[in-house]
Amino acid sequence: MLKRALSLGLITTTFLLAACSDGGSNTSGSGAGGSGAAGGTGGTGGTGGMGGIGGTGGAGGTGGDGGMGGAGGGGGVVEVDPLVGIGTVEQVQGNFMFTEGPQWNPATKTLLFTDIPANRIYEHTPGGAIDVFREPSANTNGLALDQNGLLIACEHSGRRVSRTLANGTLASIADTYDGKKLNSPNDVIVHSNGTVYFTDPPYGLPDPGQSELGFFGVFRVTPGGEVTLVADDMQRPNGIALSPDEKTLYVADTATSELRAWPVNADGSLGAGSKLVNTSQGPDGMAVDEKGNLFVTTSAGVEVYSPAGKLYGAIGVPQQPANCAFGGEDKKTLYITARTGLYRVTLQGAGLY
Repeated sequence: MLKRALSLGLITTTFLLAACSDGGSNTSGSGAGGSGAAGGTGGTGGTGGMGGIGGTGGAGGTGGDGGMGGAGGGGGVVEVDPLVGIGTVEQVQGNFMFTEGPQWNPATKTLLFTDIPANRIYEHTPGGAIDVFREPSANTNGLALDQNGLLIACEHSGRRVSRTLANGTLASIADTYDGKKLNSPNDVIVHSNGTVYFTDPPYGLPDPGQSELGFFGVFRVTPGGEVTLVADDMQRPNGIALSPDEKTLYVADTATSELRAWPVNADGSLGAGSKLVNTSQGPDGMAVDEKGNLFVTTSAGVEVYSPAGKLYGAIGVPQQPANCAFGGEDKKTLYITARTGLYRVTLQGAGLY
């Protein structure tokens, strides 16, 4: 089911098209042909004259006798709705307890995802089985892969972010800040330079009052292992993602329905954050496609926003989704973890792993 913003269920594509009128012909001797309007064709040059310059997206005019053909115009800008051509949402498998943390592994061509209360990480082979990948999992929630393809996990009951080394050993990336234990790391993303960013709300704690930190933050771990604070003023920081060029970090606040953005500096440090947009209630995990569009799980389904915060619409899911991730060898399958089920839907555009 596809819910459209202000379009009563209709799937549309928005094109920023220029006018298509042609420039007039110049018929005087040795005159230059008129330039075309945006999307138009330049006029024909007179004898010995130069053909007109084509408008944006248009072709240059034809040169007159002894004249030169005009230059072609620049290509037009086209904005494509990422929900056009979407397939049908289908269930891969149900009867889980609470699914989360989808992450495609291109090395194995499989999808990893978590079942938090079941204390398991699962591995799904498309078209095949779903097997237990790790049990117990320390009630792992979010997953990511680092720049070397090693698995990063947000362990709720472990109260840490861990890395699975090549030999299978689990190593802690972050478990304390300022000498105090983390709350329950929730979601994580890794920059190509090795910087790890993660959110730390209290969802894995029996009681939020047990927080040693006294706040629920967003953190950065440098490649050298230093844990630094990004933000401590969010009520329930949750889903986290990077833009395709890795110059923007996004974090969803489930309590305030706010999606924030921070500029990322070359060294992985961040500039001042700001609100990008307010989503429907309960934003959770998110994924990003190659155009920078954000796919955010909310109470309305998977809402899709442009990098500027424009809402395209929402992908309806039978159960309220908690997270989503792109997968498949062509990166066009969106996997959605939603309460007791794992779902998938095919899109026309490719996403980021």
